[in-house]
Amino acid sequence: MTTQTAQAGGPAPVTPTGCCPPFDPVPYEDQEVTWDHKRFVKERVHSFFHVPLDMGRKVTHAMRLIEAAHEKAAHNLMLSDERSPFRSDLYIDVDGPVPGAEMVEISGTFLTRVYEGPFRDAPKWCEDMTRHVAAKGRTLKKLYLGYTTCPACAKAYGTNYVVVFAEVEPLT
Repeated sequence: MTTQTAQAGGPAPVTPTGCCPPFDPVPYEDQEVTWDHKRFVKERVHSFFHVPLDMGRKVTHAMRLIEAAHEKAAHNLMLSDERSPFRSDLYIDVDGPVPGAEMVEISGTFLTRVYEGPFRDAPKWCEDMTRHVAAKGRTLKKLYLGYTTCPACAKAYGTNYVVVFAEVEPLT
């Protein structure tokens, strides 16, 4: 499968699985968003050459803490920051504080694009996003991969959308 962005309008509506809600790619396609102290629960994921080893356990742990705090994933965003071939930081957005969790706030200006396909295409998506940022005349600071569903729900829905968030220098 070649790297491609999602088509406007997205796929036909699907029946929710009861796990991850169906993802609508339209609000994230070719957008510029600004976050000012957006709250996230942070988890560190161990990897072996970028293949996560304990992501499921880390997500389950974070979601239990979020639910116990009577919080929710504000926009159903789960961002991954690939720190090295052996570690990534996972950020799950929330509306408020989550006791017992490591909390971080992210601020910045981001360009977004939506991709669909297997996770192994992530390097192609990042290369495409890097070219997209340059074509817009912007300076890239950092890339985050935004996972929209778990692998089981992606299979059930027949789509695996990933939103690439490119942190850029703000226009002055």
